[in-house]
Amino acid sequence: MKTTETPAPLPAESGAAVSKIDVPAPGPAGKKKREGGVLNVFSHGVLIVWAIMVVTPLLWAVMTSFKSDSSIFGSPWSLPDKLHFDNWSRAWTQANMSDYFLNTVLVVGGSLIGTLVLGSMAAYVLARFDFPGNRFIYYLFVGGMSFPIMLALVPLFYVVNNMGLLNTIHGLILVYIAYSLPFTVFFLTAFFRTLPTSVAEAAFVDGASHTRTFFQIMLPMAKPGLISVGIFNFLGQWNQYMLPTVLNTDPDKKVLTQGLVQLAVSQGYKGDWSGLFAGLVMAMLPVLGAYIVFQRQVVQGLTAGALK
Repeated sequence: MKTTETPAPLPAESGAAVSKIDVPAPGPAGKKKREGGVLNVFSHGVLIVWAIMVVTPLLWAVMTSFKSDSSIFGSPWSLPDKLHFDNWSRAWTQANMSDYFLNTVLVVGGSLIGTLVLGSMAAYVLARFDFPGNRFIYYLFVGGMSFPIMLALVPLFYVVNNMGLLNTIHGLILVYIAYSLPFTVFFLTAFFRTLPTSVAEAAFVDGASHTRTFFQIMLPMAKPGLISVGIFNFLGQWNQYMLPTVLNTDPDKKVLTQGLVQLAVSQGYKGDWSGLFAGLVMAMLPVLGAYIVFQRQVVQGLTAGALK
């Protein structure tokens, strides 16, 4: 029995030319890469300029809060000769910033909790259950986002006054909740729709009720969205000025924005500009700190729907 042998490769003849693989010349891909690099440089440049425009006033306000009045007008762009911590103590005690700060924490804290609880419950029902009037209620909340609050100030004043809630902390909390609910429901409804339904169905099969499924399963899964909408509501409620000005005229119940306006008027006549800047930084730091701490969760909440 014969076996067929594979012939060995023939050696290349001496002097024979060896073929080379042609390297393709750079084409449109290289051109796109160069254009992408130019675009990245331009976008980074715009972001750097924007960051400078945003950070510079903040740093200047913080620096000015530690300077004396003579240094503020004599050398406004120079560093303070020493840290004048008495500006902060004077604004905290003499300008009643401590009372304004406490009132703001109570109002914003209560309204933020109420807004997230009620808004998440309403959004979950609108996103997960199909019933007559579902779309009508949803678009009613959406329409509330476009309604100017200035048009509702006069009737809102009479409604709050007739309910006996004028110049009260809990009355202002209820108004803040009603003011923030449309955006909260709109945001969380879209977020709850992105969550998997299989988890809720498995909970129902195991015998969990709707309430237990919502609070123990679906609400923890919606944590990124809750943090994102909570930050936006916190910023809007902390900086709210028009509503407390109309509904809260009691000097002992004023919030931080009202206190800053009063501080600006009084300190302007007294010439205590260093105390004014100290009070301004006091009002700014909680908002800035909240965003720095939760900025990653805010981005995750905003991009969760797009990624899913």
